[in-house]
Amino acid sequence: MSGFFADPNTLHPVLLPDGTPHRGTVFLKPALSHPRIEVGAYSYASAHHPPEDWAACLAPYLYPFSPERLAIGKFCQIASGVQFITASANHRHDGITTFPFMIFGGGDPAGRPSMPAPGRDTIVGHDVWIGSGATILPGAQIGNGVIIGAGAVVSGRVPSYSVVAGNSGRVVRTRFDDVTVARLERLAWWDWPIDAILSAEAEICGGDINALEFLTPQND
Repeated sequence: MSGFFADPNTLHPVLLPDGTPHRGTVFLKPALSHPRIEVGAYSYASAHHPPEDWAACLAPYLYPFSPERLAIGKFCQIASGVQFITASANHRHDGITTFPFMIFGGGDPAGRPSMPAPGRDTIVGHDVWIGSGATILPGAQIGNGVIIGAGAVVSGRVPSYSVVAGNSGRVVRTRFDDVTVARLERLAWWDWPIDAILSAEAEICGGDINALEFLTPQND
């Protein structure tokens, strides 16, 4: 623990009133050991029924041998039922059939005509809130500070500090104007030392950007 705040390497960072850990919430950095997943400090996931394998729960089609990767930034918040459908789930769809013959033939599928080309990485920025049951499709590029509504199906590029909802997911509004977004991207509070972040909790959660610019660690 760092003061009263959980260390980023704590598997179960939430304590119940009786002092026992809440097993339905994990910091993802210590929970994952998947070679194709990168995750930043303090990003967490929750599940109503905690899985034994958090990687398989979140990204069931991302295999250790997959060519693509899933990258999740710092301080992200991932609700129960969220799934990342990464590029290894894809079938070829540029010909007559989408059937994956290479799966059932045995041997190395590389080079088989039914094998799709490698897909893009799926990237999630910092401080992204992904609501319950949302689905992130292959190759999505989600900016910093994005809010994704419950049940949304998200693909493509999502601008920083926007709110996405629906199926297909669309930007329903932006959280701040362009000038403010640029200031927030420069602040990058998620890269501050945790003690500095906690000291500025009121300003970060209250949206006092002027105060945050003054409080940045380099101004100390």
